[in-house]
Amino acid sequence: MRITAARVVVTSPGRNFVTLKLETDEGVHGVGDATLNGRELAVAAYLNEHVVPLLIGRDPARIEDTWQYLYQGAYWRRGPVTMSAIAAVDTALWDIKGKVAGLPVYQLLGGRSRDGVTVYGHASAETTEELLKEVDHYVALGYKAVRIQTGIPGLTSTYGVGHASATAGTTYEPANAELALPEESLWSTEKYLAHVPSVFKAVREEFGPTLRLLHDAHHRLTPIEAARLGKSLEPYTPFWIEDPVRAELQEGFRLIRQHTTTPIAVGEVFNSIWDCQQLISEQLIDFIRTTVVHAGGITHLRRIFDLAALYHVRSGSHGATDLSPICLAAALQLDISIPNFGLQEYMPHSPETDAVFPHSYSFADGYLQPSDEPGLGVDLDEEAAANYPYRPAYLPVNRLEDGTMHSW
Repeated sequence: MRITAARVVVTSPGRNFVTLKLETDEGVHGVGDATLNGRELAVAAYLNEHVVPLLIGRDPARIEDTWQYLYQGAYWRRGPVTMSAIAAVDTALWDIKGKVAGLPVYQLLGGRSRDGVTVYGHASAETTEELLKEVDHYVALGYKAVRIQTGIPGLTSTYGVGHASATAGTTYEPANAELALPEESLWSTEKYLAHVPSVFKAVREEFGPTLRLLHDAHHRLTPIEAARLGKSLEPYTPFWIEDPVRAELQEGFRLIRQHTTTPIAVGEVFNSIWDCQQLISEQLIDFIRTTVVHAGGITHLRRIFDLAALYHVRSGSHGATDLSPICLAAALQLDISIPNFGLQEYMPHSPETDAVFPHSYSFADGYLQPSDEPGLGVDLDEEAAANYPYRPAYLPVNRLEDGTMHSW
């Protein structure tokens, strides 16, 4: 079998997605997600100009060799654009391999390690009172874990809180295609730290001690500020605090560890095993949130999870709607098979997105089930995709109240 064609499809059914489709001379095709939120066309160009010409004529069964060929052969290694492009190729090759074998990919990874993939939903609202209604909605659907985010008194907007409402059937989308430039938000760490403990207290009092509660600080704190947050939330036993600090200075996580037992999750912006090796091997985090699309595909993400398993670190992969159903389908194949699974983020896609990416994974009672169809169990409807042309959309930027640039 040989690869005979490779196409990059950019489509925007409500938001932008980049997809690679590989075709073979035996009529089997595979698909891979290459979406990089806010920088989609950079990955599309990398694939079209530098990767697609290398794939024609290659044996699709040689997944590991192809991964190394694209990674080591580029010389300029790592980075989100390169690794998202490699991920798309790798994911599509696993899709083909599963179809040729007549098995879902998870069976090729060792089979099931659990009956279902526990997911968490996003409960967000401007006020704590409204948030309680959102959490109740997820609990009624059977969710065992819920991320909680609210507006901050004194700030006009904050991450994770927009016009979305689970009870109204709408989702949070920070990338704004209506603006020519990134939206600018204002931030105050002092107001944030003063408010968040009261939110956790209210949710715990309403829903009891066993519901897993998560929260995303979104890279906005310093290590000592993150330690203060973690310490203040200990009475309410968060399941994790996500991205408390920017992870470039990884030794900063030692300072957090010295002051709090609140679990830490990090890694959605990581793109290689080397980005998280220190955090994992020094047991500075509890959950690693790397994704199929941004961390080099199924092949490389499995390496990260295998390393994490040695150090009692569990998976907790990013799964927002800026990743296409192809990425989620691939993530579920790993989630169901690895021994150190923790949680999987889940934000249902829009009906328009689901129509462009028909899939057979399913949700019930707080769990996602991977497809049992050969391959990944997801595809790309190219005719439907053509109805949704690319729309430029930037993620917001953040400033402190005095105008200083700050992590969004």
